[in-house]
Amino acid sequence: MSYATQKLTEEKVFKDPVHRYIHVRDQVIWDLVNSKEFQRLRRIKQLGTSYLVFHGAEHSRFNHSLGVYEIVRRISDDVFHGRPEWDESERLTVLCAALLHDLGHGPFSHSFEKVFNVDHEEFTRAILTGDTEVNSILKKVSPDFPGHVAEVIAKTYSNKQVVSLISSQIDADRMDYLQRDAYYTGVSYGHFDMERILRVMRPLDDQVVIKSSGMHAVEDYIMSRYQMYWQVYFHPVARSAEVILRKILQRAKELSESGYQFQQPPTHFLAFFDRSFTLADYLALDEGVLMTYFQLWINERDPILADLCDRFVNRRLFQYVDFDPGTDYKKLGELAALFKKAGIDPEYYLIDDSTSDLPYDFYRPGEEEERLPIQLLMPNGDIKELSRLSQVVDAISGKRRTDYKLYFPAELLIDGKKKAIKQQILEMLREGGI
Repeated sequence: MSYATQKLTEEKVFKDPVHRYIHVRDQVIWDLVNSKEFQRLRRIKQLGTSYLVFHGAEHSRFNHSLGVYEIVRRISDDVFHGRPEWDESERLTVLCAALLHDLGHGPFSHSFEKVFNVDHEEFTRAILTGDTEVNSILKKVSPDFPGHVAEVIAKTYSNKQVVSLISSQIDADRMDYLQRDAYYTGVSYGHFDMERILRVMRPLDDQVVIKSSGMHAVEDYIMSRYQMYWQVYFHPVARSAEVILRKILQRAKELSESGYQFQQPPTHFLAFFDRSFTLADYLALDEGVLMTYFQLWINERDPILADLCDRFVNRRLFQYVDFDPGTDYKKLGELAALFKKAGIDPEYYLIDDSTSDLPYDFYRPGEEEERLPIQLLMPNGDIKELSRLSQVVDAISGKRRTDYKLYFPAELLIDGKKKAIKQQILEMLREGGI
């Protein structure tokens, strides 16, 4: 028996709050779960700084990755099994891609990526193809197998059905994180009828389609995603924590480059400051490492670094007001000048932040991040794009919503020093524009 088809002597199960049980029979999957690169995901939160808003949101990318694997396992082993349009030989490839799709996430994922200009998907592919335990396991299947899994992650794999199960507008990744994040944050927005969606999924040609009888379940899924983004993922308080986190890393980098003598040197970050980091440097970082530095830096001599770390560790976050970049940038410049006069560095204490989302779109050739639409399979065999039949989806198709906020430390503006200038700042912040 080859390694690719080797089964465990007894099925392993993970008890899961979303899917009840996650089932593992394949030796390859079990070995990957026990690799050190996959175990590292236990130390990376799925929702970054959202735990500072929703106290239950302490779940990790480890259990999300298992959840995505389980959804894909059900699709390949139950829903698609035996259908002539599905290539059974792709089973292990799609299972491994589902399990490993988030392998390259760093600590506090997106904030870390913004500061150091790295891409977690590039690191995922590097882990799959580099000198890692994961790579050595995948190569036991075949020498080119790690490359195939990496191609699925990169969306360049020849079998587009496989790619769409991992990355599309209705994929296993989204179906897991919406339900899982809703469960752990305690909100109701992310719940939808996944069982119904799985029952009506069909492989067809080079895509995965949905039987038209399941259109209302898909509408529910899309609206759940829309609500989760604006009520949870883009929560302004969680964004305040992200802003502070980014500024901590920015300040540490600036101090290091200026020759500042740290009481606790940023050893783990030095290679990222000068962009000489290796894959091993990246894998050595997790959220426990970052939080250790932040707690130690609370006692640093640099007042800005110490204050920002104290704010993040002890949840003393910035306040915020709405901000319109089209009309308020002149005021932002005036505010920055007043902050300097008040002795508050605007680089670290007056930050504009924006976030946006496009809940559903159809294929638009030539545009950045082209999106394959959700296709409905009609009773007569015709294929129709979802928004052509759904008034609910048509109402939000192609409509990008953007939110702008201006973050600042409100308590620094009410102490007794330079009171007149600070009062002027507060009046500007309270005005209609900002």
